[in-house]
Amino acid sequence: MGTPDAEIAAQTNYDEAAVRPYTLPDPLRTAEGRSVTSPDLWAKARRPELLKLFESQVYGKTPTPSQPIPISHEVVSEEPEALGGKAIRREVTIKFGEGADAPRMELLIFLPKQPTGGRPVPAFLGLNFEGNHAVTNDPGVRISTAWMRPGQEKGVVDNRATEAGRGRVADRWCAERVVERGYALATAYYGDIDPDFDDGFQNGVHPLFYRPGQTKPDPDQWGSIGAWAWGLSRALDYLATVPEVDAAKVAVLGHSRLGKTALWAGAHDPRFALVISNNSGEGGASLARRNFGETTANLNKSFPHWFCGNFKQYSGHEDKLPVDQHELIALIAPRPVLISSAEDDTWADPRGEFLAAQAADPVYRLLGTDGFQLAEWPAPAEDSLSKGTIAYRYRPGKHDVLPSDWEAFLKFADEHLKK
Repeated sequence: MGTPDAEIAAQTNYDEAAVRPYTLPDPLRTAEGRSVTSPDLWAKARRPELLKLFESQVYGKTPTPSQPIPISHEVVSEEPEALGGKAIRREVTIKFGEGADAPRMELLIFLPKQPTGGRPVPAFLGLNFEGNHAVTNDPGVRISTAWMRPGQEKGVVDNRATEAGRGRVADRWCAERVVERGYALATAYYGDIDPDFDDGFQNGVHPLFYRPGQTKPDPDQWGSIGAWAWGLSRALDYLATVPEVDAAKVAVLGHSRLGKTALWAGAHDPRFALVISNNSGEGGASLARRNFGETTANLNKSFPHWFCGNFKQYSGHEDKLPVDQHELIALIAPRPVLISSAEDDTWADPRGEFLAAQAADPVYRLLGTDGFQLAEWPAPAEDSLSKGTIAYRYRPGKHDVLPSDWEAFLKFADEHLKK
């Protein structure tokens, strides 16, 4: 999700009475009109069809490089007494390609130290906005050297991180609480994978995938969200080599634009056991066909690099999209997914997120889960968390990740990853 400029804000609809009528595509009907009535037909026909539509029309497909990309990793630091002795802190460099200038992702991992009988632990994995040093007050975590988004309140000078940013968003990650609950926490700065500005895809990982003579992705190839999701999968590759982590129980999560990324990563990579989307809004969990809050046109104007080129044709023409976001949620089925909304975050259309979760329910039911269990949009509550394999949270407050959100995330993960 992005922040509206003055012109966009003036044109934005926040009136339910002004929402135009719309018809959602049926996730259980193929393009040829065939009803999907069995899990086998979903797996063999409808799911691959939907995945290809999201790849070609929304997020873009991950291209196949002309040459295999060597990926290496190196543990660059380890602290056995992190977080007041509660965790092992590990920093790992994951390098994409060869040479001194090859892109690299710095992965920060906190592993709980409490006895588990030698069993590996489940983990939360997500990208962060301000560098690994900003998610914790731990003085040993290296300060990011990558390009940083402008506009930070402090901690960034000339688009470079400084010591002043250490721990700035620690409350958004609650690392100590996560490890106390028996989970590992892994995060990387999203700009390591692709810096978040429109430069024609000349930096980040995109050029690694270009054909000879190619200078930018094709219209049906990935934008930044696709690249960030690819990076999450590469982080999962690494976590699968960590003996202390149960790679079959990794939850992928994200906030705002990274909530969109988490949903796409979870839909695209079935190895993620659980998906959490926080305030992801348009292009994430909220329905594109609802003209409420942010729209497809807003996204393509303000952030032309996030989605694939083909997505731009749907600005103002969302009814022509062959898919909508309830089908993105359905692609995660039957794995658990939590959609988290905030009352004051009207730009993200919390009701549209609720309706998308509700519309994904038939697929989850077809695949044998208890699906989505809310019949009506709930009132906001601090401890909000619905039951079911599709869960919904609607709390008071603004566009943010709060410690109370983490309590809901942990409760949801306990239910589904610690059975």
